[in-house]
Amino acid sequence: MLRAIPFCRLFLLLPILATALAVGACRDSGEGDYLAVAGKIFVFNYRIAEATYHLTLIRVRRLPDDTTLETTFENPAGGAPFIVRQKVWPTVEKIGVDSPPIKCVKVGRAYKVTIRLEDAAGKLLQTIDRTMISDTDQSVMPDKPLVVGPFYDPNPDKDKPDPSAAACPV
Repeated sequence: MLRAIPFCRLFLLLPILATALAVGACRDSGEGDYLAVAGKIFVFNYRIAEATYHLTLIRVRRLPDDTTLETTFENPAGGAPFIVRQKVWPTVEKIGVDSPPIKCVKVGRAYKVTIRLEDAAGKLLQTIDRTMISDTDQSVMPDKPLVVGPFYDPNPDKDKPDPSAAACPV
């Protein structure tokens, strides 16, 4: 009828039982944040003479289907902020968000970034507010791309003055 489990086999079953309990404890409770900020940086691409904001978000728990991420970046040159909207797939682990090209980034100044996660009906699921501070001033960037074309040919116009370059606010 009932047989006793030998003591040495019991030690073999304990890791299996502990793993089963741990997996059961990791279930999504349905509460809390969906996303967390894993990284944020200003990207200065000298080759094409562009600077952008870049954020990396990680999924903390499963997202509802058809969610949208709306990220608002402060415009370092002044004026209206940049707004980037993108669809988020429910099973993606990491999400990269880039701003359009920006001008007038100053070293040590805090720039505001707001991230809003909305479901398919437009209901707000989460808001993340962050500030980003650059350790590099945009004045080190060239006014024009250093290279052009698919073969990285030197830009013949790189040393000519750029009349469209906007003056940055002080």
